[in-house]
Amino acid sequence: MKTAETTSKTPARRMLREAVLVAVIGVLGAAGLVARPFSGAVADMLWLAATVVALVPAAVWVCQDLRRGRYGADLLALVALVGAAAVGEYFAGALIALMVATGRVLEAYAGRRAGRDLSALLGRAPMQAHQRRAGGIETVAATEISPGDVVVVLPGETVPVDGVLAVAGVFDESALTGESVPVVRRVSTEVRSGVVNAGAAVDIRASATVEESTYAGIVTLARQAAATVAPTARLADRVAVWFLPLALVIAGLAWILTRDPVRAVAVVVTATPCPLLLAVPVAITAGMSRAARAGVVVKDGAALETLGHARCLAMDKTGTVTVGRPAVIDIVTAPSADADRVLRQAAAVEQFSPHVLANAVTAAATARGLEPDAAQDVSEQPGLGATGTVDGHRVQVGRLPSRTEPAPWAQAAQRRARLDLAVLVWVCVDDVPMAALLVRDRIRADAARTMRRLRSAGLRRLLLLTGDRVDNAAEVAHLLGLTEVVADADPADKIAAIRAERGDGVTVMVGDGVNDAPALAVADVGVALGSRGSTAAVQAADAVIVDDRIDRLADAVEVAQRAHRLAVQSAVAGMTLSLAAMIAAAFGLLVPAAGALVQEGIDIVVILNALRALRIHRGRRTAEIDPLVARFAREHDRLQTARASVRQAADALSRGPGPSADAAVRRAFDLLVEHILPHEHAEESQLYPALADYLRDPEAMVTMSREHTEIERLVDRIRRHLDDSPHGIRADQIDDLRATLYGLDAVLTLHFAQEDEALFTLARNPADNSATSPA
Repeated sequence: MKTAETTSKTPARRMLREAVLVAVIGVLGAAGLVARPFSGAVADMLWLAATVVALVPAAVWVCQDLRRGRYGADLLALVALVGAAAVGEYFAGALIALMVATGRVLEAYAGRRAGRDLSALLGRAPMQAHQRRAGGIETVAATEISPGDVVVVLPGETVPVDGVLAVAGVFDESALTGESVPVVRRVSTEVRSGVVNAGAAVDIRASATVEESTYAGIVTLARQAAATVAPTARLADRVAVWFLPLALVIAGLAWILTRDPVRAVAVVVTATPCPLLLAVPVAITAGMSRAARAGVVVKDGAALETLGHARCLAMDKTGTVTVGRPAVIDIVTAPSADADRVLRQAAAVEQFSPHVLANAVTAAATARGLEPDAAQDVSEQPGLGATGTVDGHRVQVGRLPSRTEPAPWAQAAQRRARLDLAVLVWVCVDDVPMAALLVRDRIRADAARTMRRLRSAGLRRLLLLTGDRVDNAAEVAHLLGLTEVVADADPADKIAAIRAERGDGVTVMVGDGVNDAPALAVADVGVALGSRGSTAAVQAADAVIVDDRIDRLADAVEVAQRAHRLAVQSAVAGMTLSLAAMIAAAFGLLVPAAGALVQEGIDIVVILNALRALRIHRGRRTAEIDPLVARFAREHDRLQTARASVRQAADALSRGPGPSADAAVRRAFDLLVEHILPHEHAEESQLYPALADYLRDPEAMVTMSREHTEIERLVDRIRRHLDDSPHGIRADQIDDLRATLYGLDAVLTLHFAQEDEALFTLARNPADNSATSPA
C-alpha cells in the first residue's frame, strides 16, 4: 500500500522530471536560434537533437498506452516528430518537442495542484498516540488504542481516535472543515479524529479504534482519490481513436493532392489532441480538489462527473437533514413548580446516564446556563428512567409512573406532545410529577437553504427515505419542500426506492448510518456525512462530507457541475481550434513550425481554462460578518429560557388568575425586557446594517426589522396589562393577555427560525447553532 508520503511525492517527482525535459529541449532550441545566423547546419543539428530528446520519452509513452490497449495523443505526437525529422523540418520538430514536453509539465502541475488537498489529508493521519496508564504516559502505535483507553493529546498534535473530552479543549478543525477559527469543546463532548489540539494538553477517552474512527474512512477515500485517474480521460482516449485516423486521412490527402510531404507534417503537427486528453482530466481533477476544499472528499473523477448530472436526491432523515440528537424543545411544569429548578434537578440525575434522552436533558440545562445540583444514590432502570437523591428529595426522570393519575396540567402536556410529535420525559420529585420535558430531533438550520440551492442547480426530485414514522417524516418533508416521502423504510425499502429513481435520471443518496450503507452503495453517487456517520456509511459512499454541515452537499453539486462544464467547454473549444488549424495546414496556410506554435497556444489556453475549476465562485467573503453572526447565533441559544417563559406564562393563565399565573407573567415580562429586547435592539443597530451592506441591498432586512417592531409592540402591551394590575392579574385581563403571549411566542419562534436559517447560515463559520425548527 502506498504511504501518504509516497502518494504526495509522486506528482512532484513527475513534474520535476517533465520540467527537466522541457529545460533540455528549450536550451537546445534556443541554442539553435542563436546559432542560426552563423551556421544553418549547426542550428539544424541542435533542433534535431531537441527532436530526438523528445522522441525517446514519446516512444515510451506510446508503448505504455499500447500495452494498456489504447492509443491517443502520444502516438500522434510521435508521428509528428518522426515526420518533421524525416522531411528536414528540424525547427518544427523542436517546436513539437517543446509543445509535447510543456503539455506534460502542465498536466503534472495540474495533477499536483488538484491532489494537494487530498495529500494533506493523507499526510495528517496520526501514526502514534500517547496513552495514559497507571505508570504514566506511554507512546504507542495509534492502532493499539482501544475504546475506553485514555489518550493524551499534546498541543499541536492531531487527535488519533474519536473520543470524549475529559477536560475542555481548543481544537483547530480547519483541515477537515476549512474553517480557520479554533473551536472550543466543552467537557464530556465528542471530539473527532483528525482535528488538531490548538490549546493545552487534553485527555480524551477513546470511543473507537483508529480503524473505526471518523478520520479512518476519510483517509481511505483520500488514498483512492489520490491514486485514481478521472474516467473522463478514458473517454478522451476513445475520442482520440477517431481523431487520430481523421488527422492521418487529412494529412494523407494533403500529401497526395499536393505531392508535398511538408503539408502532411504540418497537418499532423496541428492535430495533437492535447486539449481533449489534458484539459478534460485536469478540469475533473481540479474539481475534486475544489470539492475537498469545500469540505467534501470525492472518491474519483467518475463520482464527481456523475454528481454534476444529478437529477434526483434521496436523503435519510435522522442525522442528515435533522441534527440527529434529541433536544428539549419546551418544558411544561406543574402550577407550583419552577422550570429552571426542576431542570437543574433532572440534569443532576441524568448526567450519570448514557441514554440519548439523558444527554438532551443535560444539554438543555447547559444551554440555559444552569449548573446541575449534586446527586447521590443514582440508579437506572432500563425502560423506566433514572432515580437519585437531590437536596434531600427523591428525583425520578423518565416515564410517568403507571400508577399516577395525570393532573390537568400533565394531561395538557401529553396532548401537547401528541400535537408536536414529541417524546415526553417526566420529572417527578418525591413521587409527584413536577414537569414534563418535550424532546425531539430538530431540523438543521442549513437544511432548507440547501434544498433551495439544489433545486436551483437542476435537481427535479428531492426524496426523504427514513425509518421514522410517517407523521414525523411528512412534517420534515413539508418544512423543507421535499417532493416525496418514504417512511417506515428498512434498508431493503431504501434500495428499492433508489433503484426506482435511477430509471428517471442520475440519483444521489445522502445518509450517515449503518442502515444507509446499502442505499449509498446502490445509488449512482452515495454521499455520507463523515463527522458522525458510521464507518460503514463512509466506506459505501462515493463522497464524504467531512464536517457536520449539509450545505456542503450543495457546494459539491455546484463544483461538480462547473467542473464538468469546463471540461466539455475546454475539450470542444480545443478540438474545434485544432480541426481548423489542420484544415489551414492542409491548404498550405500553416507551415509545420507555425502549426506547432498554434497548437501550443491552443493547448495552453484550454488547460488554463480547465484549471478554472479550482476557483469556484462562492460569493463575497464573509469575514466582516462572521464575528457578528457567531455572536448573535450564540445569543439565540442563551435566550431559550426567556423565549420559553412566554409560552409558560400563557399556559399558566389557562388555569385562571392567581399568584402562580401572576408570577409567571411577570417573570416572562422581566426576561423579555432584560434579555430579548436588548438582543433585538443590538441586532437592529449592529447586525442588520452589516448584513444589508454585505447583501448590497438596503431593503434586505426590512421584513426582519418589522418583526422586531411587532415583538416590541407585544411586549409593551404586556407591560400595560401589568401596570393596570399592580396587585395581581384580574379575570377580565386573562383572554387578551393570553392572546398577546401566545402571539408573541409565535412571532418569536418564527423570527428566531428565520434568522437561524436565512442569516446565520450565510457565514463560513457560524456558531454551533445547528437546529431551528423541531423535526
